[in-house]
Amino acid sequence: MEIPYTTTARPDTGLWNAKIGIWLFLASEVMLFGGLFSAYIFLRLDAAPGHWPRGLLNVPVGTMNTAILIASSVTVVLAWAALKMRQFSKYKFYMGITILCGIVFLVVKLAYEWPIKFHHFGAKITPAALEKYEPYLGNAHLREGGYEPRVEISGHLENPEALHDESIREYHIKLDAANAEPLNPDNDRPRFWPAPMSDKIAHVSKDDVQLASMYVPKHSTFFATYFTITGLHGLHVLGGVIVFIYLWLPVSARLYKRNPEQLANRVEVAGLFWHFVDLVWIFVFPLFYLL
Repeated sequence: MEIPYTTTARPDTGLWNAKIGIWLFLASEVMLFGGLFSAYIFLRLDAAPGHWPRGLLNVPVGTMNTAILIASSVTVVLAWAALKMRQFSKYKFYMGITILCGIVFLVVKLAYEWPIKFHHFGAKITPAALEKYEPYLGNAHLREGGYEPRVEISGHLENPEALHDESIREYHIKLDAANAEPLNPDNDRPRFWPAPMSDKIAHVSKDDVQLASMYVPKHSTFFATYFTITGLHGLHVLGGVIVFIYLWLPVSARLYKRNPEQLANRVEVAGLFWHFVDLVWIFVFPLFYLL
């Protein structure tokens, strides 16, 4: 028994079944990511001055990943067009590039960007001790320039054992550029080329710290939302890559010989999902990396 309307349009909707299904699915995805983005925006607007991190993500790497995803959206369209023109070898070529782009995106995000955050350290100073660490924070100069104050000293933790050993009463932090050069408030802002770590070491007493951790989700609302949204987006990329690999394996050749139009329709449906994944990242990139 053959399922109807897998390659031909339904008379009532003018679309074949899978295309109706993918649009309904993408509508639910819009609500999912729309809710997350709305929550992120309201959390950021409600954040106290100085408590929302800025300039901590690698803009060149994010730009590269954005270009990779945009390129993959082009190649999946070319793969579909090749099937419509019955050029199977070109389809395999373009689909292979799409799969490669998706894998590179995931490797960059999961093997490079995320691990760096787990090695970066931040210590939020209690309000009563902010004046004591003014040489590292530079809030007087920030206020003169109309910028938000700093409440966190960040960098590389030179004595990581201090996180777990209560007998160690100080954090030794090799300062990043923002705290090493408090006269330049632009160090707090997103920059295209990340500033290198300084050679200055700050000795911060645990008694003056209200929260100290690596840049893991519990560190701040920013990183909680960053890991949640980019992690969920990464799962979508992984799902798309798995589907593309299935459509690229030898099974696609057998389906192409039996019904080339059905294979083209499957690639089109998977491509619509991939375009949505690309569109979500186009929102993620400016919200987290540039603003």
